Amino acid sequence: MDLVPESYFSSSRNVLNLYFVKVSWGWTIVLLLPFILYSNSYNKSHRFVLRRLTSLLVATLIWYTCTEFFFYIEDVTGSCYELDNMQVIHGDITTKAACRKAGFIWDGFDISGHSFILTYSSLVIVEEMVPMLHITDVSRNAPLDCLYIALNAIVAIWIWMFGCTSVYFHDIIDKILGTLCGLLGWYVTYVVWYPFLFSPGLPPQQKQHA
Repeated sequence: MDLVPESYFSSSRNVLNLYFVKVSWGWTIVLLLPFILYSNSYNKSHRFVLRRLTSLLVATLIWYTCTEFFFYIEDVTGSCYELDNMQVIHGDITTKAACRKAGFIWDGFDISGHSFILTYSSLVIVEEMVPMLHITDVSRNAPLDCLYIALNAIVAIWIWMFGCTSVYFHDIIDKILGTLCGLLGWYVTYVVWYPFLFSPGLPPQQKQHA
C-alpha cells in the first residue's frame, strides 16, 4: 500500500501541470512584464522603469541556465534502458532525448526542475508585487489590479503544485536540490545584488511612492 494514495494530481497529465507548470516561466513573464511597467512607473522616470525591466532578463537567464544545467546533469549521469527487462542499451544513445525518441527509458540524476521553477518563480513574483502595498488607491487602475489578482492566483497555483511535486514526484534529494537552486537564484539577485547601484534595482518601496 502506498504511503500517499494516488489522486488526480499524482498524474503528470493533470490540467494544472499541463497548462500552467509546464509553461510556468511563460506565465511568469507574460504577467510580470506589464505589471512591472505599471507598478514601477508612478513618479518614476522611463529610465528607472527600463532598468527594472532588466530584472526579467536576469531572471530568465537564471531560469534558462539552471534548467539546462539540470538537463546536462541528467544526461551525463544517466543510462538508457529497455522497457521490458531494464537492460542497459549500449551504443550511440547518450542523451535522454535520444533514448526516449528511440522508445526506451532514461534513468539519471534528475534534479527537480519543477521544485526549482515553482520556488524561484513564486519568490520573484512576490518580490515584484511589493509596490502594490504602497501605491495609493487614486493611483491604481483596473489593468494593474487585474494583473495583481492574476499574479496572486498564479502564486497560489505554484504553491499548490509545489506541494503536489513534493508528495508525488522525484526522490527527496532531487526536490531538495531543485528547491535550493530556486532559493539561491532569488537570494543572489534580490538580497545580494539588486540593492546595489549597478543592478536592475529593487521594486519601489514605500518612501519612493510618497
